[in-house]
Amino acid sequence: MEMTVYLSGEIHTDWRDQIKKGAKENKLPICFISAVTDHEASDAAGDILGETPDAFWRDHQSAKVNRIRTKVFIEESDLVIIRFGDRYKQWNAAFDAGYCAALEKPYITLHHENIVHPLKEVDAAAMAWAKTTAQVVEILKYLSTG
Repeated sequence: MEMTVYLSGEIHTDWRDQIKKGAKENKLPICFISAVTDHEASDAAGDILGETPDAFWRDHQSAKVNRIRTKVFIEESDLVIIRFGDRYKQWNAAFDAGYCAALEKPYITLHHENIVHPLKEVDAAAMAWAKTTAQVVEILKYLSTG
């Protein structure tokens, strides 16, 4: 049985590729889906609806268009992996974690231990906290093969 895993969170490192590679190497029956990871394309998602008077409304419009994709993908997924990086505040990732918690959708957080404290509530609702992509792959392996 194929599992659908939504990959949420920071877009500045190759963590998604590492997880996909590990799943492929282990021949895991997983379909990965994700948010748009091209920063400029994500910021411009709402531009198809027309020009806005300022940056606030452009961001607002794009956030709503992006949220359609995120909402549908989270709801369709069996599991969500949420990556928090060290470099930027990922409010969108925290929002995704809260949405998963509200839906009772299982999710795994992936982040360094130096941000455990600010993520304590997010981690408390997660099914697991991983420090490395290798740990995530091992969890996926366990879930897929037992």
